[in-house]
Amino acid sequence: MYFDVASTAPLHPVARQALTAALEEGWADPARLYRSGRQARMLLDAARETVAAVLGTRADEISFTASGTQAVQLGLLGALAGNRRRGGHFVHSAVEHSSVLHVAERHEAAGGGVSVAPVDRGGRADPAAFAALLRPDTALAALQSANHEVGTVQPVGEVAALCAGAGVPLLVDAAQSAGRVDVPAGWSLLTASAHKWGGPPGVGVLAVRKGVRYASPLPADEREGGRVPGYVNVPAIVAAAASLRAVRAEAERENARLHALVERIRTRVPRLVPEVEVVGDPVRRLPHIVTFSCLYVDGEVLLTELDRAGFAVSSGSSCTSSTLTPSHVLAAMGVLTEGNVRVSLPYGTAEADVERFLAVLPDLVAGVRAPLGLDLPAPAPAADSSDVPLVIDALGKRCPLPVIELAKRIGEVPPGGTVVVLADDEAARLDIPAWCEMRGQEYAGEAPAAEYGGDRGSAYLVVRRTT
Repeated sequence: MYFDVASTAPLHPVARQALTAALEEGWADPARLYRSGRQARMLLDAARETVAAVLGTRADEISFTASGTQAVQLGLLGALAGNRRRGGHFVHSAVEHSSVLHVAERHEAAGGGVSVAPVDRGGRADPAAFAALLRPDTALAALQSANHEVGTVQPVGEVAALCAGAGVPLLVDAAQSAGRVDVPAGWSLLTASAHKWGGPPGVGVLAVRKGVRYASPLPADEREGGRVPGYVNVPAIVAAAASLRAVRAEAERENARLHALVERIRTRVPRLVPEVEVVGDPVRRLPHIVTFSCLYVDGEVLLTELDRAGFAVSSGSSCTSSTLTPSHVLAAMGVLTEGNVRVSLPYGTAEADVERFLAVLPDLVAGVRAPLGLDLPAPAPAADSSDVPLVIDALGKRCPLPVIELAKRIGEVPPGGTVVVLADDEAARLDIPAWCEMRGQEYAGEAPAAEYGGDRGSAYLVVRRTT
């Protein structure tokens, strides 16, 4: 079972079909005026329109790069160069992708200033703490949409508003979330990577809003708005756009299902395996990623054993990395950096596959620990499972759909457990309490949707009281 789509997703069938067709029709230079060149340009323009529509931007704000990393680096360097008259100060969170950290190191070595915003134990940046680092000479800020190692969703909308108030452009790395969830509002520059959503590798996306100061850090080139030099890979870009549109359509159906499977892993692993910690924000997270750390375990050995059992997973443990340094994400969160396992489920993951993973994991961990001769306590009972609410994302759905989703899924939490329904239909404010009264459940009130990962609407809290 391939459980590592946070690293790279298998090529989507739609991407494969589009790539094959584009190799026949879009192989020519789109900058040329003869027929085959015009055909390639039409395909490229259509792909740009598709990506822009999904990401919520204008087509002329989109440039295609050779990778997500290149998109991040060009975006950061170009924005820093474009805003150099304002100053040379750069702010980013402590859990950004290494592509951001490497640019920050280079910027600081060249005499620029860098401030790093801390995160809490769930891996989430605090908007007020982030904004407190902004200065009059801050040229750029960067905050990922969601973390690549633990899945925690960042408060991009709140931080973007604070940055806008200070006149500071914000770059958002949306590599893990693009195609799966809506892109948060308020960004100035946005980056994404096609192989994360099932497109072909070698295609990145850099979006720069109109009015954002940007100066290419590379020699001038007439292609891609002057931001990305070199020949564009039209067939791969066409395949990337087609797969992005396909996975975004599938996300409406798959996110809730994957969220439930991940919740099952989050809840049951601590029951099955002693001395284990599930990390990342339990509520404000991507639907397909779960990470846990096993005490007294060599991460590389555990991943090897899981591979032998037929499961491909990833890890942030230093023993599994080429640098032999602990994950900067886990270190910034203050959680265990060894024995770390990241599971990221692809679309279509079957319930039986997750059950098999949960069945083999305890014996594999016990086998890795056995030579140590430790007398470990049994896993703690699941007394606190009701403390973690089940979040139902019904944003964009008109009533009675939010109520229907609530009725279908409230059985997934134990008695005393909480279900949070995110909805932006005003009818939900009346219908959800009324449903609770009719069904003998407890309506616990309303909260801002942002507290549970939503970017609009409200969160309606329901406590399960009856079976």
